Amino acid sequence: MTETSARTTVVVGASRGLGRGIASAFAAAGVAAEGAVGAVGAPVVAVARTASALEELAATSPNIRIEVADATDPAVPKILLDKYEPRVLILVAGANPVARPLQEHTWETFSVNWHTDVRMTFNWLREALLKPLPPGSRVVVISSGAAINGSPATGGYAGSKATQRFIAAYAQEEARLAGLDITVTAIMPRMTPYGDVGKTGIAAYAARSGQDEEAFIKQMGEPLTPETAGSALLDLVNTDPGTVAPGYLLTGGGLQQLP
Repeated sequence: MTETSARTTVVVGASRGLGRGIASAFAAAGVAAEGAVGAVGAPVVAVARTASALEELAATSPNIRIEVADATDPAVPKILLDKYEPRVLILVAGANPVARPLQEHTWETFSVNWHTDVRMTFNWLREALLKPLPPGSRVVVISSGAAINGSPATGGYAGSKATQRFIAAYAQEEARLAGLDITVTAIMPRMTPYGDVGKTGIAAYAARSGQDEEAFIKQMGEPLTPETAGSALLDLVNTDPGTVAPGYLLTGGGLQQLP
């Protein structure tokens, strides 16, 4: 039996894209560890706002439980962490940014991801530390490659994703100072056509460069798929916590440690 099969995982933002791939991978790992079709291992709790998408996901595995909730609601993290006592917490949820040049933004459109992605990360990590999660727990914050390279076509998106990375590092330091034995790391996925945010970015940057979207995607190289993300996250949470880096780039080829 692997570690993954013996501990509950909560995936926040599991209804689509990379979050769905991650939830599916963890659920499949639990079933495989139990050694029988239809076997039920430790649950994967899929959290999102869209009930229909969560129900479709739950139908794919007996290991998946669903919670329809707004990840940015400050009351939700405590409720769900107390209910499920997870040993793995993966934060993927975020808003689709508004794609337009800087001068065409309003403050409201520019700051969309600050009020969703950053707020969600703050609320969940705050509660993970206050509770706290059990010793040996793993927390993964899914940020974006835009946190490294910027994203001039999507307003405040890159800044919000960089702040998620900072918050993850702050949480890791607070866990260390308090002796909590909680490992927190941030993952920066490259832009991918397999998610709404990636599709928005690809459309915006293809237009800015005068290319069609198919040509733009082709030049990006091997695409990051939900399946690749799920496999990479499984490997990460089963890695010796002493070797886990504060941040990783996630590409179609897997995880690359960041300096």
